[in-house]
Amino acid sequence: MMLVPRRNNFDVFDDFFGDSFFKENNKMMKTDIKEHDNSYELIVDLPGLNKENINLEIENGYLTISAQTKKDNEEQEEGKFIRRERYSGEYQRSFYVGDNITEEDIKASFKNGVLNINLPKKDYQPEKAKKCIEIED
Repeated sequence: MMLVPRRNNFDVFDDFFGDSFFKENNKMMKTDIKEHDNSYELIVDLPGLNKENINLEIENGYLTISAQTKKDNEEQEEGKFIRRERYSGEYQRSFYVGDNITEEDIKASFKNGVLNINLPKKDYQPEKAKKCIEIED
């Protein structure tokens, strides 16, 4: 299994060389990945979110974490913002976890703005070797 970060319109080289620390996407879903003897652990920062606004999906070997935040209605607030840094909207991040990981294998918990995801290490299952069939005369 190989954990590779992926975003929409992903390009491996853009992810390594093109990301600026100050881009908006880098402010969201900061993720640490730990390797244990029998599993991987993803630790994702999602401050200010509720569990109901987080979704985990697995498809074609990719684990996708998506989240949605909403800012309060500005019309109800007093005063005028001089600067606004809190993000509002939808964002997602995907990691390649392998085709042999299923939703039953993944365990997730959310506490104090931190999403913990545990994935078991599974041996890579390559396609079965091709067998040649001899053609007779």
